[in-house]
Amino acid sequence: MSGSIPFYQKHHLHYDRGYRSKETESKLSQYQSSSRSAVASSRYAAASSTSTTSRSRGKGLCKGGITKHPITADPIFFSAWQIFKYPGLESVNRLKVSSQSGLEASRLSPVPKRAKPTYLAVDKENQIIGYVVPIFRGSQEFATGLSDTEQARVRDTAAYMARRDLFTSGLEMERSELISRREAMRGSAERISLNKRIHEHEEHFKRMNEDSLMHIPEFVIKPRSHTVWENQCVRLHCTVSGWPDPRVVWYKNNVAIDPLASPGKYKLESRYSVHSLEINRCDFDDTAQYRVSAMNAKGELSAFASVVVKRFKGEIDEGLPEPRHGPVSEYGITFKTHIVDKFGVSFGREGETMSLGCTVIIYPALHRYQPEVQWYRDGVLLSASKWYHMHWSGDRATLTLTHLNKEDEGLYTLRVTTKSGYETYSAYVFVRDSDAEVEGAPGAPLDVRCLDANKDYIIVTWKQPAVDGGNSILGYFVDRCEVGTNHWIQCNDTPVKYARFPVTGLVEGRSYTFRVRAVNKSGMSHPSRVSEPVAALDPADRARVRGTSAPWTGQIIVTEEEPAEGVVPGRPLELQVTEATKNYVVLSWKPPAGKVLEGVMYYVEKCVSGTDSWQRVNTEIPVKSPRFALFDLAEGKSYSFRVRCCNSAGVGEPSDPTEATMVGDKLDIPSAPSKVVPTRNTDTSVVVSWEASREAKELIGYYIEASVVDSNVWEPCNNKPVNGTRFICHGLTTGEKYMFRVRAVNAAGLSQFSPESEAVEVKAAIGGGIPHGVLPEMGPGGNVGQLTEHRPRWTGTHETVQSPPDTKQKRNKAQADTEAREGAGAASSGLANPTEGKSKGGKRGSVSWAPDLAKDLISESVSDSVSDSLTDIAAHLDPVPAEVQDQAVETVKKPETKQAPSPAPPYGISVLECVRDAMVLGWKQPTFIGGADITGYFVDYREVIDGAPGKWHEANIRAVSERAYRVCDLKENKKYQFQVRAANMAGVGIPSLPSDTFLCEEWTIAVPGPPYDLQIREVRSDSLVLLWKPPVYQGRDPVNGFYIDIKEAEAPEEAWRGVNTKATEKTYIKIKNLKEAETYVFRVRAQNKAGVGATSDVTEPVPALTKPGTKEIVVDVDDNGVISLNFECCEITQDSKFVWSKNYEDMTESSRLTIETKANRSKAVFNAPGEEDIGIYSCLVTHTDGASSSYTLSEEELKRLLVISHDHKFPIIPLKSELAVELLEKGKVRFWLQAEKISANGKVDYVFNDNVLSQGEKYKMNFDKNTGVIEMIMESLTPADEGTFTFQLQDGKATNQSSLVLIGDVFKELQKESEFQRKEWHRKQGPHFIEFLGYEVTPECCVVLKCKVGNMKKETSALWYKDGREIKADEHLGFTEGVLKLEIAQISKKDSGVYEVVLKDDRGKDTSKLNLTDQGFKDLMNEVFSFIANSSTPLKITSTDQGIRIYTFVSYYNDLLQVTWHYKDSAIAFSDRIKSGVVGEQLWLQISEPTEKDMGKYAIEFSDGKGGLRRTVELSGQAFDDAFAEFQRLKAAAIAERNRARVAGGLPDVVTIQEGKALNLTCNISGDPVPEVTWLKNDREITSDDHCILKFESGKFASFTITGVNTSDSGKYSILVKNKYGTESADFTVSVFIPDEAGSKKK
Repeated sequence: MSGSIPFYQKHHLHYDRGYRSKETESKLSQYQSSSRSAVASSRYAAASSTSTTSRSRGKGLCKGGITKHPITADPIFFSAWQIFKYPGLESVNRLKVSSQSGLEASRLSPVPKRAKPTYLAVDKENQIIGYVVPIFRGSQEFATGLSDTEQARVRDTAAYMARRDLFTSGLEMERSELISRREAMRGSAERISLNKRIHEHEEHFKRMNEDSLMHIPEFVIKPRSHTVWENQCVRLHCTVSGWPDPRVVWYKNNVAIDPLASPGKYKLESRYSVHSLEINRCDFDDTAQYRVSAMNAKGELSAFASVVVKRFKGEIDEGLPEPRHGPVSEYGITFKTHIVDKFGVSFGREGETMSLGCTVIIYPALHRYQPEVQWYRDGVLLSASKWYHMHWSGDRATLTLTHLNKEDEGLYTLRVTTKSGYETYSAYVFVRDSDAEVEGAPGAPLDVRCLDANKDYIIVTWKQPAVDGGNSILGYFVDRCEVGTNHWIQCNDTPVKYARFPVTGLVEGRSYTFRVRAVNKSGMSHPSRVSEPVAALDPADRARVRGTSAPWTGQIIVTEEEPAEGVVPGRPLELQVTEATKNYVVLSWKPPAGKVLEGVMYYVEKCVSGTDSWQRVNTEIPVKSPRFALFDLAEGKSYSFRVRCCNSAGVGEPSDPTEATMVGDKLDIPSAPSKVVPTRNTDTSVVVSWEASREAKELIGYYIEASVVDSNVWEPCNNKPVNGTRFICHGLTTGEKYMFRVRAVNAAGLSQFSPESEAVEVKAAIGGGIPHGVLPEMGPGGNVGQLTEHRPRWTGTHETVQSPPDTKQKRNKAQADTEAREGAGAASSGLANPTEGKSKGGKRGSVSWAPDLAKDLISESVSDSVSDSLTDIAAHLDPVPAEVQDQAVETVKKPETKQAPSPAPPYGISVLECVRDAMVLGWKQPTFIGGADITGYFVDYREVIDGAPGKWHEANIRAVSERAYRVCDLKENKKYQFQVRAANMAGVGIPSLPSDTFLCEEWTIAVPGPPYDLQIREVRSDSLVLLWKPPVYQGRDPVNGFYIDIKEAEAPEEAWRGVNTKATEKTYIKIKNLKEAETYVFRVRAQNKAGVGATSDVTEPVPALTKPGTKEIVVDVDDNGVISLNFECCEITQDSKFVWSKNYEDMTESSRLTIETKANRSKAVFNAPGEEDIGIYSCLVTHTDGASSSYTLSEEELKRLLVISHDHKFPIIPLKSELAVELLEKGKVRFWLQAEKISANGKVDYVFNDNVLSQGEKYKMNFDKNTGVIEMIMESLTPADEGTFTFQLQDGKATNQSSLVLIGDVFKELQKESEFQRKEWHRKQGPHFIEFLGYEVTPECCVVLKCKVGNMKKETSALWYKDGREIKADEHLGFTEGVLKLEIAQISKKDSGVYEVVLKDDRGKDTSKLNLTDQGFKDLMNEVFSFIANSSTPLKITSTDQGIRIYTFVSYYNDLLQVTWHYKDSAIAFSDRIKSGVVGEQLWLQISEPTEKDMGKYAIEFSDGKGGLRRTVELSGQAFDDAFAEFQRLKAAAIAERNRARVAGGLPDVVTIQEGKALNLTCNISGDPVPEVTWLKNDREITSDDHCILKFESGKFASFTITGVNTSDSGKYSILVKNKYGTESADFTVSVFIPDEAGSKKK
């Protein structure tokens, strides 16, 4: 390979230099040793002529250079090292050197031994460092640059001088040797030149052959993937060969790179077939897949490389808004954003252009300030493309949809983000289908995507359209188009119904787009929107990242394993069927394990299950990728598959076969949705909800259709499937009534429609409905996260972090109020940012002092001795307003006898997180807090250089309340010490001891850092509660749990043991089962996905003792039902405070609890107890020795307390039964309930829809105080009675009520039942039906229609009707014992109809109908069939002359009876050999010419619409033998009967003929073989003569002829036919008369 690649490619940085050898180095050394003196001499001779040129070229040569080949103009590279080591090369600019490509033979030294030429310069480690240009391999001109004439003159002059001064000096001798050496060198150069010309001549003729000249582009060196740090530069190289010279284009994520579009960002170079893409100052957006495409007239080839840009963790705070660019600073400004002039629900049609826009008002208006404007569709961020154009004009945001497609349908959201929060507005966009080219054609498919792309095929998926044009869609056609062309090719010959199809026949490396068309019997739809381009490449080539970078050097190290040559590959691994439909099956596998093999391809084989016959599927072309799609498989059959590897060395062993796979669709069409309920919304919209399809697999969504009542025209409400079971249908006509239906869709197809909904009138609902389909906020509101809430996320090597739309939160008013009230640093709840308190000049004291804080300070009545401390605190604050200062001074001057001391110093300073320029510190609270609560902490730091500490610097100006702080603006890899001071109202305490020396370097460990701020509460003899805060440094992944360790204080380190075996997600834990009086210490560890992190600092030793006087929180419910938590503390001091918390967190929501504290008791009263109050409530008393307690309010406990509270607050009258309703006679409605106990003073109010009812004609009320039964009776129900009925009871203070809601379907059913009962009562006053008309089937299969009647009289008439026609009375019509009957003897299809019986007399009439049409008739016949089936006899076997017959008898046969014959449990396919039929009441199956294959189990199955009945018989063994023998006997008898001799006819019984006439009689004879014919007269045989001619012709016709009849011919004649099967005869009589005799006789 090295010989076929140009030398400049060998010198390329990415070229593998493994071809260098020791032979090259030895040749170079040999030449150097033999020619060093000659080169030095040549330099002496040419020094004068080359010095100037050498100097002029020295600058260019010091770093290496390039010269041109004298003939081919190819570049020749050489390095500065060569020029330095070989001085003779400095004059190379004056040489025209003939260079070879390494194919011809050459000499490297004057030694006559010939060797293969080489032009590589190597160092002592055999590393290639450049290209050597041998000076003696020049053309006809010498190194000095002289012509041939001048050289001859110099040579003659040198000869003359040599003869004159022969042997006069050693110098002359050297010159003579040099001349000889030059002659030898020239001869060698001439031979090389001749060889070169011969080689070039051969190459010229080769190039004349067009096939040899032109070839497809080929990547000699492919671009390599890189991983770099942010702000570094990266360059991608590749070397491409091909003829004609390929055109090279670079792509980023399949988008062509235009250097002019981003000036300075990209730099493209193409030089000598070496192409490069340089990306300057990489940022996170440069993480992408880059593709280089080379194309010429012979084809196109692409290569891929990935670039991953890593970011130093902590470099950008992702929780804060992105930094703004420009002269305007938005910090300190609160923006208010309003969106006006909004776009509404929009309707468009495919192919149209639509613009959505809103006017955005931002106050205050700042010049050149631009908010972040984003557009979303269905929650997905949209980017500018050819489909979407976005514009911001300064006050209006516009989104233009350039070419509408159904993919564009959805909920569009405009999101405007400022530093103060964001505002959003949303509305729905509907896209209708464009007009079809052919009327009745379906709509275009949508959402075409490409999945599982590889070298050999790409799976294309799409979604079915909502509109089918009125005819079901027959299938879909998939088209492909190569990127860069406009030629679309249809991929499938027949339409596919499954919405997924693997496209094959692709060219590896080329990119394609796809589209889909739907077809029904009316025509073809418009094509869908084209898919995104996808390349036909193996996924491994697409996503391969081959190297990493060293962050401290930026060097890219890439390694690639050499392929193994000449080795037959092994077995493929993990072969499996990834997808199977009735059209195709997709296989996937892994390449064989071991070393990478050269040119591995694959053969796929299939085998029908149950056989061992393997067939190769791809016999002609092996596949290149480890995936393959198989077509042309027989549906319903099971197949196994296996794969073989192959390369140039041969075909390997097959893989393990797959399990049997049935060819067929595994995905079923979803079932239809149900329970479609429309609800009014606005004047033009309706909210439709439905119940999801049951057991729907891979559901894509739902289509909704609407229809105006009585129009029978259904229109789609959406053209893009919606997820969920609720949708707002817009664009409806106000006042119209609509019905709706829904159907589900998945890849298998569309489901049946749901049942149609009830009609709903389109008009605005009460309250306005949901406007324009606007959904709730995309994310919850909240404060802008402070530093304590910030958790730096690990930036992975290959992942791009993108915040979802709901991560940026609104800034609420509570935070603004909190910030306004901050003073002395006491209100900060997070790790304060040191830059927040700095003014523009960077001075200390730029934080304003809020008046509320001043009042707090004044109210404390601090003494004069505290004024200095206050002054110290004020040094950290802004100046106080003048009026507040005066008031403060007056208060300070007031005498006070008690002075509050400052707090002790904190201790235990540790590092919680460290990045390049910042460290997060944590420390422990001082052991003594002084006379007042600690209001904050101040942190100082100093740099330690070579062990010597520097000057202390203030880290924060404003005090921080948390015991953790981020110190910023540090220097990387520098060492620092820290100290912390605590402050209270008495002043700032003394600083802590300097901490240990910490190195400021970024933590890159994957596991989280240590938790901090461990606190111990609620210490008891057997338990305590441990609290902590999660680590600031979370590691690579978020913290997902904590482990707590415990040990005795005096125990060794090995005694640490875990408290919890499973990580807890909470930041607190109650530790139980402690030993009383034992002293313990604790520590906490955090974990994430990477593992468990470092341990926290160990707590102070804590003895497990319950202190005397310790109280617990007690829950109480007073007489008014108020629930409260009560805590009492006996060791309270004057400065003590009760601090309540929920789940061990400060309670910020004061509306849930009211805290009341009196003396040593504190009460937490629940204002409105509910589920929000569930949790652990704890109370801590400050300025005590840890007095605290907790109470767990669980869901069950809350329910119990609420029941008690309700009982105390509202005593109730107990009820035996709640309010119920029942129907009485005549359809009366009774409402009633029963109380367990009620006094004589009890009273009841009857309420309907908040209106009190009173006794009257409509309402009858009764109240039995003895039994407690209360009832109200209504005569009937009207539509005005729909609502809520309530009985309100009161007995002194105790009350109760019970309600019954009768609305909607419940009321309608009750009203319907009441009306029915009333009508029934009236109906039964005259003749009526006790049992309505029905039918029964007798064992004789007769159908009897009957009904039972009552209250009949003699005058009552009963009339029968069928289909409206009266049936006349006959013998079948009778009336006995109140039962009317009508018998149908042999029922058939003509008996189907509607039967009716009418009872009538003077009291009224009653009617009963029986519908025996459609399903009713089917049910009746199924019952008849059941009787017929049960009457069938067991199957029997008999034989005929044609075969074997199986039969059964039934009592009655009906033509509509469905019978199925089975053989071995499979339905029999009838043919000429196997037939079935019915003769009378016999049902038979005839098997003609039976064989042994017909042996087995036979069955007849009667269908009755239910389970059916089956009769079976076994035709095998002796039964088959007997039947077969009988068949043979009957067959032989039939053959004999069929072939025996017969007289078929033609002879009369008597022939009367006149004398002298001719008699001719002919008859037909049959028989096989041909029978013998004998004629008899009067039982005597006669023979043929002239008088009586007897003939037998063709074996069929026998004739009897008498030429002239006389009286002697009278007599009895017989014909006798005979063959081997039998004999038969026929007789006739001939009577001859004489005419005269005949006449006399008549006379």
